[in-house]
Amino acid sequence: MEIQAGIVVEHISKAFGKEQVLKDVNLTIPPGQICGIVGNNGSGKTVLMKCICGFLHPDSGRIFVNEKQVGWDCDFPDSLGVIIETPGFIPNLSGYQNLKILAALKVRIGKSEIMETLDRVGLSHAMKKPVAKYSLGMRQRLGIAQAIMENPNVLILDEPFNGLDKAGVAQMRELLKELKTQGKAVLLASHNAQDIEELCDAVHEMEDKWK
Repeated sequence: MEIQAGIVVEHISKAFGKEQVLKDVNLTIPPGQICGIVGNNGSGKTVLMKCICGFLHPDSGRIFVNEKQVGWDCDFPDSLGVIIETPGFIPNLSGYQNLKILAALKVRIGKSEIMETLDRVGLSHAMKKPVAKYSLGMRQRLGIAQAIMENPNVLILDEPFNGLDKAGVAQMRELLKELKTQGKAVLLASHNAQDIEELCDAVHEMEDKWK
């Protein structure tokens, strides 16, 4: 398989003891494309995402993000934004303060970029409010903000619309469409069929293709 920018997964398998979770997975997501993965709970969606991010190591196969092999050229891919499971934040700090701490790890963005991102996800009105007082939907918006604030080329989004109301889902769908036009490669897991139908250029069913 030709290695290109975006995400390239080659023949990935992963087992936990005797349980084979991933078997010979192949996937390519070029820049400017949203790929949806669907499947029942336990079908391996989150495990695949963790392998792409370098959080788990596959038993066999190779994964490339932006032409670098995960676990070989890099432990965690550069220019990657991630939401996997429930985003964790420091509850007594504000949304802005939480993002500022995360941004300080790589020192790529400053106050203006953080504030712009909070506005993009609809949290500018609550940027000074402690995260402990955020609703579930607001926490999810903050999770999306941390994933996109450094303008990554690749996004791994595991159920990113959890907890959002109808208006919030519509707003975040439009944001993903905008990111796609900017050339982002996006891997999206969602149990909502409308999310997949409206957003995705390609769809892979885990239980049918890979188990």
